[in-house]
Amino acid sequence: MIDEDDLFFSELSIRRFRRFKKVKRAYYAMWILGIVFFLSLFCELIANNKPYVLVYNGNVYFPILRFYPSQEFGGEYRTEADYFALQKQSHFNEKKSFMIFPPVPHDPLHSYLDLSGEPPHPPSLRHWLGTDTMARDVFARLLYGFRICMLFALLLALSSTVLGIIIGGLQGYLGGKYDIAMQRFIEIWSALPFLYVVILIGTWYGRSFMILLTIMSFFQWIGLSYYMRGEFFKLKNMNYVQVAKSLGLGHFRIFFKQILPNGLTPVITIFPFSLIGGISSLTALDFLGFGLQPPTPSWGELLSQGLSNLYAPWIAISTVCALFFTLLLATFIGEGVREAFDPKSDSYLE
Repeated sequence: MIDEDDLFFSELSIRRFRRFKKVKRAYYAMWILGIVFFLSLFCELIANNKPYVLVYNGNVYFPILRFYPSQEFGGEYRTEADYFALQKQSHFNEKKSFMIFPPVPHDPLHSYLDLSGEPPHPPSLRHWLGTDTMARDVFARLLYGFRICMLFALLLALSSTVLGIIIGGLQGYLGGKYDIAMQRFIEIWSALPFLYVVILIGTWYGRSFMILLTIMSFFQWIGLSYYMRGEFFKLKNMNYVQVAKSLGLGHFRIFFKQILPNGLTPVITIFPFSLIGGISSLTALDFLGFGLQPPTPSWGELLSQGLSNLYAPWIAISTVCALFFTLLLATFIGEGVREAFDPKSDSYLE
């Protein structure tokens, strides 16, 4: 009986995925966002002011992988070499040396103080989207900021989903006094001022990636727990669950093997929108100055710079466009998933 249920669930998943593929904007959005996110995981290979390969005096170096002091290339100090400055030096060119840079030869933390005029600098062939108020390349900061936003939102969605499933599922499965006690706790917990908690804990322990992720995970699970509570209330009285209990299966196996696989619809349909919420929350916190610690590349920090420097519109425009298209793609995916899991759909009932 359990094997047949698993088989049915697998077939149902295939039918839902086919339904999802029919929503073209959602299917293509999933591929676009997935490919861009995958590429962003290798930001250091795409945007970096260190060359892939450097050939100097007959020797081959890989600065993108290793640290090389300036003395290695005829400099005076043991600090890391400035490869752009090295490229312009006469002794480097006399020895017929060369180096190969990434497609975007800029680091998001490096300030290009050699540029003429005061920052922020407008877009140019060297800096495609200009520089910010600290003369850092905007495109590089957007790229690295996208990776941070997506990783933060994914980890937040996963952690809050796990908490929501466990807490809400236990409420629905156990019911009774446990359910009532948890409901009262959730009401009190959800009434806490989230922003004040972030400010307070950030003041004590700093505003690192993991601290922000932990704080937000403790608040983000509440909405999903309501759905999971209802699903487990409904499913625990189904015949196959009663049969599993009569066969002597343990509560752990019934919870995770019998009920949970058949109650994942709210989890899957809410997940893309949880991703949107995570990106928006981190951007908002960074914009207000309570997010990640500077100089971490951040879309919220770039938005704050754009608002403070309206005479440099390229900062705000490029950041808003990046945020808009990311949230738009995630919304398309969420709508497609919701339509694929809609039991009233004609294609679903075929």
